[in-house]
Amino acid sequence: MKTLIIYNHPYKESYNHAILESVIKGIKKAHGDYEVIDLDKENFNPVMTSADLLGFVKHQAVDPMAISYAEKIRKADHLVFIFPIWWELMPAMLKGFIDKVIYPGLTYDYKENGLSMSSRLEKLKFTTVITTMNTPKIMYKFTYGNAVKKALIKGTFKKTGMKNIKWISLNMVKMSTAQKRQKWLKNIEYKFAKI
Repeated sequence: MKTLIIYNHPYKESYNHAILESVIKGIKKAHGDYEVIDLDKENFNPVMTSADLLGFVKHQAVDPMAISYAEKIRKADHLVFIFPIWWELMPAMLKGFIDKVIYPGLTYDYKENGLSMSSRLEKLKFTTVITTMNTPKIMYKFTYGNAVKKALIKGTFKKTGMKNIKWISLNMVKMSTAQKRQKWLKNIEYKFAKI
């Protein structure tokens, strides 16, 4: 199985980076094939320019980096997104990735009615989203309306035809003990070793 990891965190000593390492350890234990797109390290430009927007309307992407990322996504069996939740949503760089890579003509097409969409990701079997936040899970759900679930998982991934989407939400990370954080990492490694 080919796994493509889309990772967004600027600090390599972060807990998100430890999650990335656990995912990779699990994949290696399963003898899987993987690649990491590190948006910060690769200096991805998340800004949607007027040329990008015109390309969106014409279903012809113009950003070479976004086009190359979409090609990698089309070859993947499993997509994994790892990022922190800041101000109840994903960081700007990941939002820009979604805007410029999950794109008509690249990863999905519109159906004849102009509203429904069909995926161009024929190989893709699974999508896993792993997030960290300091908000309690119940507060994130009821006070902030599960913003990532509504905007990213339902409003983007499911709408564009992705299937078998799992969300691993790690909450109250700063307030958790070192033992709990280590347990989360071990669970993630185990999960990816079994895929």
